[in-house]
Amino acid sequence: MTTWGIIGITALSFVAMEGVAWATHRYVMHGFLWVLHKDHHGNGRIGAFERNDLFFLIFAAPSVLLFALGHQHGPDAPWTWIALGILLYGIAYFLVHEVFIHQRIKWLRNSRSTYFLALRRAHKVHHKHLEKDQGECFGMLLVPLKYFREARAQVKNSHPH
Repeated sequence: MTTWGIIGITALSFVAMEGVAWATHRYVMHGFLWVLHKDHHGNGRIGAFERNDLFFLIFAAPSVLLFALGHQHGPDAPWTWIALGILLYGIAYFLVHEVFIHQRIKWLRNSRSTYFLALRRAHKVHHKHLEKDQGECFGMLLVPLKYFREARAQVKNSHPH
């Protein structure tokens, strides 16, 4: 497989994960596995953790299995590169959701990035709903344009002229 093929498969897998994450969040986490996710919308923390943190294992499993399959079939098989795309999305998810949005690690607290502010706002709107059947903004890295417009105005208004 060529370098461009590897990059393409990895990038496509990363991008596809946003759709997988949206659908899983909307129909699984706010569906039949709400029992694991509901503490994320309320006060169900057990020390530093939530039941919701178990989704890390659920999302990691396909990547681990695909890495194993890729190891069996060699570097020309796409499995390793699909697994890498999933892994990279998982890292991005951790950095955006756990570090930036929920501040589990106190980094990027005062970002003035329009993109980061839009992500934070969309997630805040998602979390205003406390029940399983209510909700909006189920994506992670892609959010509706209205939040970018709001963030752009916020950044513009926060800078003195």
